[in-house]
Amino acid sequence: MVSENSPAPRRRRADARRNVDALVEAARKVFDTSGVDAPAKEITDLAGVGVGTLYRHFPQRADLVKAVVQSGIDAVADAGPALSAEYEPVEALTKWVDRFTELLGTKRGLASALHSGDPAFEGLPGYFRQRLGPALAALLDAAAGEIRDDVGAEDLLHAIAQLCQPVPGRSPEHGKRMVAVLVDGLRRGGGERS
Repeated sequence: MVSENSPAPRRRRADARRNVDALVEAARKVFDTSGVDAPAKEITDLAGVGVGTLYRHFPQRADLVKAVVQSGIDAVADAGPALSAEYEPVEALTKWVDRFTELLGTKRGLASALHSGDPAFEGLPGYFRQRLGPALAALLDAAAGEIRDDVGAEDLLHAIAQLCQPVPGRSPEHGKRMVAVLVDGLRRGGGERS
């Protein structure tokens, strides 16, 4: 039985949600600068919560990494309609690809963590395709007639991901430059579907 003086469950859930959001945002920033193996204390200090709060919501480091990746994927996917509303189709597509490239290129140590075999990451490829595929497909459809029509969303997602792989002796800017060449080729192409 709940007494009248007990805090409302909704209030606790809202506080918990704020803590989770703060932890994910702090982890994103810390991962960008210090890598995915950064100390938990660095993340909790930035989030303004205790280490216990971190481990209550994310018992394993992999849980936090997964949440950061999903948050980034969601932000890129959700940007599609806003970019389409603000820019001409090819420019919206280019700006979306820039955001996607940024997501792939900024997380130090993320690729190796995601390919570590940790079961926490098993669902991420499907989540990646489920969220980003339709967003990119809509942008490609809107730009039809101005870009090649023989490249689909899934192919483009994979091509960009490959171009963003770290290259020994090169900065992440190298990947961004290569993606820009790819996007430029989409504009200037005009190949037929085979």
